[in-house]
Amino acid sequence: GGVERSAAALVGLDGGVLNVGVGHGRGLSGTTAEQWDRTFAVNTRAHFLVAAAALPALAPRSAIVFVSSAASMRAATGVPAYDASKAALLGVCRQVAREGMDRQIRANLVVPSLVDTPLGRDASRGNPARTARRLPFGRQATAWEVAYAVIWLLSGEASYVNAHPLVLDGGAMSFG
Repeated sequence: GGVERSAAALVGLDGGVLNVGVGHGRGLSGTTAEQWDRTFAVNTRAHFLVAAAALPALAPRSAIVFVSSAASMRAATGVPAYDASKAALLGVCRQVAREGMDRQIRANLVVPSLVDTPLGRDASRGNPARTARRLPFGRQATAWEVAYAVIWLLSGEASYVNAHPLVLDGGAMSFG
């Protein structure tokens, strides 16, 4: 599989970042079972499969970071399959953290809110309500801000952070 090929090409693995997401359907009544299953297959099942394959291949004191979404914390997108699948990642992350502890392998979750990327800008154009609310600091997060959080969680500086959801929302959940 892909994990084994990566481990061979890189002469071992000392970290991994699982960051993918799709959203199909709109509202409960506008989401078919097939759309729900397709969303979960990409957003949750794929993370489970990669983490399960990576865990035995990772070197001791390694780390895995899952990338979720602030949509996992409240029904904000109108795409329930997306919100629920991203919420499920915390459970996957905690299980990986639990199973990795004997080898000091950590697993954590980054939970960004709106991020200023081309895909995010397209989503906002398609759904103007997405950015209609007041944004903390008057802007969305940058991709670099998310990347720096991921890098920190992968690093030795975060060696005692495990099974933790790190929310990157500029305080929106606290103030908005």
